[in-house]
Amino acid sequence: RMPDLPLIEAKSIARHFGSVQALQGADFHVNRGEIVALIGDNGAGKSTLVRILSGTDRPNSGEIRVNGEPVLFSSPQDARAAGIETVYQDLALAPDLDAASNLFLGREVFKPGLLGRLGVLDRAAMARRAREAMSRLGVQIRPNAEVFKLSGGQRQSVAVARAAAWATNVIFMDEPTAALGVVQTRGVLDLIRRVRDAGTAVVLISHNLPQVLEIADRVVVLRLGRKVAEAASSDITVDDLVSAMTTGSLRRWQHQKTGNPSND
Repeated sequence: RMPDLPLIEAKSIARHFGSVQALQGADFHVNRGEIVALIGDNGAGKSTLVRILSGTDRPNSGEIRVNGEPVLFSSPQDARAAGIETVYQDLALAPDLDAASNLFLGREVFKPGLLGRLGVLDRAAMARRAREAMSRLGVQIRPNAEVFKLSGGQRQSVAVARAAAWATNVIFMDEPTAALGVVQTRGVLDLIRRVRDAGTAVVLISHNLPQVLEIADRVVVLRLGRKVAEAASSDITVDDLVSAMTTGSLRRWQHQKTGNPSND
């Protein structure tokens, strides 16, 4: 694999639902070790693009490449096999299980049984590996902590740690701080940075534009199913992003002082 190839790349992705064009030739890519924010107004195509890149939906046309190789995802399992994990807004955690069991949900570790039969759950191995996975990210939650007793921020941390434990390429995160308070939000943003620093790329879907500029290395704006803007977050302002989302182009006045108050 060439080091300069994107981890995941989508070219000219189109997806329609009947007469509704959700994506009209959208392009997107993410490189190793970066946080990319994917933003756009409601109906811009963000969720559809993420569902396609995470194997939940299939495009009508276009191409997806992982590490430069064309791929065809028929299911979320295909995307996971390619090192792609997704943290959805509802987190998809099992509240009655502990943190370690949630990290291994659908990937349980078994001790070998008698006569070659599938044995019992190896809870000790799962707890040990869960502790290691969470420790690497600085998540201070006991593997045997019951999820229903955790705060919203702690649950989000478990969901992120689970994705990070299995993702070798990219984690998609859908509004990861939407339901959190200020302190919990800070903890989750720090966790996302640690995931990035460990070498896994993060794609962040968010409506919180100040937060996007704070945490993302690069911002991609979708509008009406197409990519209309892309820039390093250090080069743009919230007003630029609002402009791109509403008009399809970035305003280039962020370094100029204007006497007009913003109505955005």
